Amino acid sequence: MASHGGDYFGLDGDGLCYIDGSVSSIYDLLDTKGISYGEYQEDMPYAGFEGFGYTSVINNKTANDYVRKHNPAVLYNSITDNAQRLSTIKNFTSFYQDLEANTLPQWMFITPNMTNDGHDTSVTTAGAWSASFLQPLLSNPNFNGPKTLILLTFDENHTYTIANNIFGILLGNAVPQNLIGTTDNQFYNHYSQISTVSANWGLPTLGRWDVGANVYDFVGQKTGDAIKPWTTVNGTFPAFSSIAFNQSYPGVFNSKVNQTFYPTPNTAAVVNGRAVLPAIQQQFAGKASSYYPGNVGPEIYDGRFPPAPWY
Repeated sequence: MASHGGDYFGLDGDGLCYIDGSVSSIYDLLDTKGISYGEYQEDMPYAGFEGFGYTSVINNKTANDYVRKHNPAVLYNSITDNAQRLSTIKNFTSFYQDLEANTLPQWMFITPNMTNDGHDTSVTTAGAWSASFLQPLLSNPNFNGPKTLILLTFDENHTYTIANNIFGILLGNAVPQNLIGTTDNQFYNHYSQISTVSANWGLPTLGRWDVGANVYDFVGQKTGDAIKPWTTVNGTFPAFSSIAFNQSYPGVFNSKVNQTFYPTPNTAAVVNGRAVLPAIQQQFAGKASSYYPGNVGPEIYDGRFPPAPWY
């Protein structure tokens, strides 16, 4: 949810949820310049499937295969209520057909099933699957073009008693030769996926947490987006090492402290010349947002340290 909409609106569980059609997503940003997009979900039964999950039977054994909660695009009504957008949410059969036909979109989000993503198995299983899936693609020009950037990452770690710092690796021909095998220790989060896409193609922003999120450094060096130090809404925060990143905060989808409204985007936010999507500015004209601070930096918090305006 965070990777597509710039917030997760307090989500704290695995229940069925639908994000109101008034909430824009990364699809709206990509549409401003005609950037093609699509999602490929392993074991989803057919393109545009909106169900809670799909379990197949293989060798007389059932397996947890596709689940809606791991498919960000299908959570947004602004995507699923649009027939063209909905048709871009496909399964892996379509992925290999599009790969062969050299019709893959410019922006993709790919999710393996519950076995291969490590959720119901282990990081060893996920690692082995990732290698078997990606290695052939890295040598296929239909997938890994001259400027292709691939982010391999997870949504969370396994243990709630330790900080939720997750593994991420950048691959593809877009990675400069001198950076191969190195580590970037700057602060990034799921909102960096949106901010990097916006910077790369010169797109507007959503006016949510994507505005302050760091752009991947080597991309930012080309677009003029400097790395920002971490901060918070009110400018104070405990030591970074003490933050767990594994608790939610009040919001529309929070089961404990539920809000009936979505926070207003910061329509005045501008980051490196990129303003908020005009449609969002028009939608929320005259409404101020004290929730999203703008371009002050990558805001970091979890359920113990939520943004002050929620209380």
